[in-house]
Amino acid sequence: MDKFEVSKDMLVGSGIVKGEDIIEVNEADSHVLRRVHDHDYLSKIYYGQLDRKEQILLGFPVTPKLYHRSATEVEATRQACHAALQDGVAAVLAGGTHHSFQNRGEGYCVFNDVAIAIRDLQVYRPGIKVMVVDTDAHQGNGTNSILADDPNVFTYSIHVGKLSPSSKINGSMDVETVRYVEGEMYLKQLFNTLAAALDVFSPDLVIWIAGADNHRNDRMGQMLLDLKDFIRRDEVILRAFMGNRIPVAILYGGGYNRQPEYTAKIHRNTIATAARVARELGR
Repeated sequence: MDKFEVSKDMLVGSGIVKGEDIIEVNEADSHVLRRVHDHDYLSKIYYGQLDRKEQILLGFPVTPKLYHRSATEVEATRQACHAALQDGVAAVLAGGTHHSFQNRGEGYCVFNDVAIAIRDLQVYRPGIKVMVVDTDAHQGNGTNSILADDPNVFTYSIHVGKLSPSSKINGSMDVETVRYVEGEMYLKQLFNTLAAALDVFSPDLVIWIAGADNHRNDRMGQMLLDLKDFIRRDEVILRAFMGNRIPVAILYGGGYNRQPEYTAKIHRNTIATAARVARELGR
C-alpha cells in the first residue's frame, strides 16, 4: 500500500505534478456503486461481514476503513474519466481494480472502479464508446465479466496466459504472453495487437490500466520488462491515443516489486510520460 503515497511524493517532489493539480475526492455515492455491485455485497464490505473464505479470496482482512478507501478510489476513477473527456488526459494515482466482480472481490480488488466509471459515463453520455486497455500482467476477469456483451465497450488485455486469475473470463480481445516474456517480444506483441483492436473499435475514451507488475523483479507478474521497456510501452500507448485525439484516463493497476520503491517509480514514470506527451501535443 505504500506505493500510492510514495509515488505521489515522487511526482510532487520532482515537479512532474504540482500539488494543486492533485484533486482530492470523497467516496462515491452508494447509488453509483449499485450500478455495478449487488446490495448484499456492498453491505458485507460496509459492515465488515465477509467470512474467512471471502476475505482470503479478496486478499486481505476486512477493516472499518476498507469501504471508505475503496469507494474513494472508485470516485477518483469516475472523476478522472470525465476529466479526460474534457482535457484529453487525466490520471488516478491508484485505481485499476479489475478483479472485482458484481458480487465478490478478488485479488486485492474490492469494487470494480473501471466498470462503475463506465456505467456512470453511460448515464451522462448515452452511446459513448469506451475501450479498456489493460496492460497489467494479470487478466481483468472481473471487468470482463461485468462488461460482457456491451456493444459500446471493448476490453483489451495483454497478460501472462498461465498466471492468476485461474478463472479467466473472455474479453473483446485477450492477448496471452508466455511466462517470463522478455521486453522486446512483449512490446512487439502489445503494439501489433493493440493496433488490431483499434482497427475494429473506435473509442470516444480509453481507460488504461497501466500496471507495474510486468517488471522483471516483480513478485507476481512473471514478465521480464525493465524500466526502459516500461517507458517505451507508455510512450507508444499514449501517443497512439492522444496523438489521435482520443482521451485517456490512466489508472495504476498492480505492482508488487521485491524492491518496493520500484513499483512506485514505475507508476511515477507512467504519469511523467503522460505529462510530457500532453505538453508536446498541446494538451
